[in-house]
Amino acid sequence: MKYILKYQRLTFLWALFIFILCTISFGKITKASIFFPGFDKLAHCGLFFVFTVLMCSGLIRANNRYQLSFGHVFASLTISILFGGLIELLQLYIFTWRSGEWGDLFADTVGAGMGVFGVLITIWSAKYGKTLD
Repeated sequence: MKYILKYQRLTFLWALFIFILCTISFGKITKASIFFPGFDKLAHCGLFFVFTVLMCSGLIRANNRYQLSFGHVFASLTISILFGGLIELLQLYIFTWRSGEWGDLFADTVGAGMGVFGVLITIWSAKYGKTLD
C-alpha cells in the first residue's frame, strides 16, 4: 500500500486543490459576466477529469506496466465519485455558504468517467497504434 501511495503525490495535491476550491466562498465574483450558466458544472467535470487521470497515472507507474486492470479502473472511479460525494455533503452541511447539488456530483462522475476513458484509450493506442514510419 505504501508503494502505491508513493506515486499518488500529485493526486493528493490535486485533491487538496479541489477541496479548497469547492469550500471557499467566491462572493460576488460568480456573478461576473465571464461565468456562463453551467460554468460550475464544467469546472467540476474538468477538476475530476484531471483528478482521475492523475490517479490512474500513479497506479500505472506503481505497477511498472502500461496497463490498468479492471480493479484499478473500478477503484479510480469509486474513489473519485466518493470524493465528489464527500465534497457535496460538506458543502451541504458544513460549508453553508456553498450548496451541495446532485448536478455537481453528476458532473464529477462524468469527469471521472472521461478521465478513465481517456487513460484507457491512450494505453490502447500506445500498445496497438501504428507508427507513422
